[in-house]
Amino acid sequence: MGGSGSKSRGYWPFSGSGTVEDATKDGNEQSVTRLRFPSATPFVFTRRSSLYLDEDGDLAHEFYEETIVTKNGRKRAKLKRIQKNLMPQGMIKLEHPSIHVDFPIVLCEV
Repeated sequence: MGGSGSKSRGYWPFSGSGTVEDATKDGNEQSVTRLRFPSATPFVFTRRSSLYLDEDGDLAHEFYEETIVTKNGRKRAKLKRIQKNLMPQGMIKLEHPSIHVDFPIVLCEV
């Protein structure tokens, strides 16, 4: 759904130095990384919608307008894509939370 990783290094709160020495100093060998922010979560609850609103309030991915073109004395209907006066829907709440793409731990091994 167009989800991409974080662009800058160190942006994701679960990223740490990740060295073995840091994990053994804490006494917990299974600890992969340390949290920078204790309230951070690996779950994503909202996402940016790919739908647009037009002037009439209709919601869709693309909008087209039917135009009549006269060519060699014949009238033909042609669809013209509308790209002006469209507003993005914005952020929408996900029905079920998903895991962030930059989550650094393998959840299931096959």
